[in-house]
Amino acid sequence: MKIHSVDLPLRSLPAVLRTAVWSDLARPSIAFPGGRRGARILTAVVWLLAVAVYFAGTLDLAQHYRLGYGPAMALTVARAVPLVLALSRPRAAWWTQLAAVTLTAALAGPYSPAEPWPWAVTSVFTLAATLSVVGLRASRRAIVAMWCEVLVVGAVFALTVPARGGLPALLPPTVILAVAAVTVNAVRGRGDVQARLVVAEERGAVEQARAALLAERARIARELHDVVAHHMSVITVQADSAPYRVADVSPGAAAEFAAIAAEARSSLAEMRRLLHVLRNEDSPDGERAPQPDVSDLPALLETTRRAGVDARLDVADDVPSAAGMPAAVALSAYRLVQEALSNVVRHAPGARADVEVRRSGGALRVSVVNSPPRDVRPAVEPRTGGHGLVGMRERVAMLDGEFTAEPLPDGGFRMAAVLPLPGTP
Repeated sequence: MKIHSVDLPLRSLPAVLRTAVWSDLARPSIAFPGGRRGARILTAVVWLLAVAVYFAGTLDLAQHYRLGYGPAMALTVARAVPLVLALSRPRAAWWTQLAAVTLTAALAGPYSPAEPWPWAVTSVFTLAATLSVVGLRASRRAIVAMWCEVLVVGAVFALTVPARGGLPALLPPTVILAVAAVTVNAVRGRGDVQARLVVAEERGAVEQARAALLAERARIARELHDVVAHHMSVITVQADSAPYRVADVSPGAAAEFAAIAAEARSSLAEMRRLLHVLRNEDSPDGERAPQPDVSDLPALLETTRRAGVDARLDVADDVPSAAGMPAAVALSAYRLVQEALSNVVRHAPGARADVEVRRSGGALRVSVVNSPPRDVRPAVEPRTGGHGLVGMRERVAMLDGEFTAEPLPDGGFRMAAVLPLPGTP
């Protein structure tokens, strides 16, 4: 049983090594340690090493091994190029380097038995450098597999030509490559730890920002509930009870009180829906809550008319239905018209307001143009440049649309927005 349990890993070892040095190196999932700055420094160092290998390797092979300067130069170029290639093509770089040093060992016979063989000094250096550069982005098993490959190729040479030193001659280069493998694995591991720390810090910052945002949303919701919702509830109760509390209320006044109460209840319902969204960011109920759209514009204009504004609506026939356009566009179109008409009621009592909704190419065009105020009564609110126009502009910007708001020469005002319709030509 023990033999069987050990035999399976031994049988699978070639497959593991093949996967490590072929598949893993083809798709390195680890970035160079140090980020972009580290990559730039590494690139400069590698190019300097490649130049050094070219000169030192040529002299080494020509002076200590039986090669002329021409073949020595060619073999040295073959060993220097993979160093640079390792920056972008790790798998190709490693296999090219292994083939280059193997060919060098096969062709370069030393003049003296004291010269290292099969791996020349410069071959050991280029192997260690290539393993280090490739190993910075490789998995641990890929680093081990590369070291094992060099060991196997060297053992084949040593056993084939034992007179040149045999297996003991492989000990120094094997130790050097092992030190390089251990070192690069430690550097890579440190880079992984630093990368994880950076990711953890970024996540922590995001969570802190999210917590601050939720706290601010909760504060806004609390203020809205305590102030605005309270006053809207009071308005609703007063408007509903006015015909019973005030003597001799005419039918027209009673209808007006009823309309005020209905509008207050509608506003209170929207306020409660908004409070729910603010307090429950991830709640799907907020997303499923019905939102007004273009089809609700007639009712909005009817409410505006009761406030004393001659509001008129013109929706072109080619305007898609609410179901045929993105919900954000339909809601934004309604909110833009709502805010524009509210501005007319507040700042231009008795004015005429023309609302147009048209489709132009791949966009929805919404405009509200009002005439100068006609009533002698003062405006409900003075023009203070409040948050209404700013909010409209921000709403349109979130949809990558265009927004304009400008006074007219006759004293009126014009608001226009272009809202893109995704998926339309």
